[in-house]
Amino acid sequence: MNRKITVHIVDDSAVVREVLSGILAKAHDIEVIAASPDPLFAMEKLNRHWPDVIILDIEMPRMDGLSFLRKIMKEHPTPVIICSSLAEAGMPVTLDAMAAGAVSIVTKPKVGLRDFLSDAARQLIDEVRAAAGARLNNLAPPLPQAPQKLSADAMLSAPTGRAMFRTTERVVALGTSTGGTQALEYVLSRLPRDCPGIVVVQHMPEAFTASFARRLDQNSQIEVKEASNGDRLVAGLALIAPGGKHLMLNRSGTQYVAEVRDGPLVSRHKPSVDVLFRSVAVSAGSNATGIIMTGMGDDGARGLGEMLASGARTFAQNEASCVVFGMPKVAIELGSAQRVVPLSDIPSLICAA
Repeated sequence: MNRKITVHIVDDSAVVREVLSGILAKAHDIEVIAASPDPLFAMEKLNRHWPDVIILDIEMPRMDGLSFLRKIMKEHPTPVIICSSLAEAGMPVTLDAMAAGAVSIVTKPKVGLRDFLSDAARQLIDEVRAAAGARLNNLAPPLPQAPQKLSADAMLSAPTGRAMFRTTERVVALGTSTGGTQALEYVLSRLPRDCPGIVVVQHMPEAFTASFARRLDQNSQIEVKEASNGDRLVAGLALIAPGGKHLMLNRSGTQYVAEVRDGPLVSRHKPSVDVLFRSVAVSAGSNATGIIMTGMGDDGARGLGEMLASGARTFAQNEASCVVFGMPKVAIELGSAQRVVPLSDIPSLICAA
């Protein structure tokens, strides 16, 4: 019988500790072994029994969650899920937490907390399972019925297969999820100003993407910004899909223009990598390169295959350099990726696109 994934919850709210413990107790493969009101209480328990995964708030008495996270990553690296209301405002401290090694973020509302956590039960359980399998050296009653899993058909029609007129304008599309914030910072910070235009979907809550794009922009030679409807994609620019909206690429003559549009969840995500990749397949065809990177689930795997069928070059990040080998693994299994490459090769692939 497989050993259960052990979890320690650190949150100053008794309600959060109670509800999270109840939710995770419903998963047959997860066991909450401790719940602490702040990091100092947690350290006493951690010294006796270290868990597989820690769920951590940021605002707490005696020691803040960010300081505790850094301490954990320095002394005993452990997968950490940030569960914080600060994420709602996209505060820089939560981005700092991701940079410090948190594997994922769950946005916790300031009101309606109990109902929110209950509604997010499936997401929370999936996040814990994914975190338990994360490779930290690459970082830095029955459950509710899952919503219908829509494909990219919900947003735009599939490619027709017609040959796309080639231009000198090259496009690179990147899709990533868990572990992607660190991976994207690694890639984009190593690109020269004359690299091809890049469109990116990173699964991230709505409040995060603008501040995340600003952080990447500060650390990169290229310009990085949150995509706005009508943005022209040019060399030396990376457009990040806004949280809570789909990003698509349209062709206007020899130019490429971003379309930001609301819509349903596709592959259970918004923004969806499948939607972006399909739009690139339709609008750019063989002028494009698609790269699927670290992440949980299968979003983007089929869209990458559509890019390949339209003549694009396609790549998947290898297992050894992924934090979570989910999205790339499915793409590889489907035959969507022409090559499997380490994270360290991706900047040069983009430059050669």
